[in-house]
Amino acid sequence: MRSTIRKGDLVEVITGEDKGRQGKVLAVDARKGKVLIEGINMVKRHERPRGSSKPGGIIDKPAYIDRSNVMLICPKCSRRSRASWVRRGDKRIRVCKKCGGELGS
Repeated sequence: MRSTIRKGDLVEVITGEDKGRQGKVLAVDARKGKVLIEGINMVKRHERPRGSSKPGGIIDKPAYIDRSNVMLICPKCSRRSRASWVRRGDKRIRVCKKCGGELGS
């Protein structure tokens, strides 16, 4: 089954501590059903220095969140929506369930 949420999509958190916040998807782990979202679910990590380019210290970084806790934001209608796969010619594309707009590849 193909994932309806892809890297680069704009999503909104629908449950949990960050409910209502929006962010861009940085990474998707399809096997575990998790997504990494910019500025959402921030955790503190203690990291040691890695040369002069990466100083050590306590660093805030985003952690993975379950895919079921986010919804896609349609770029055409700017609303939360589910996505479906539609065949157009010889390609399969994602389509917004509310407005029918194309969501990219």
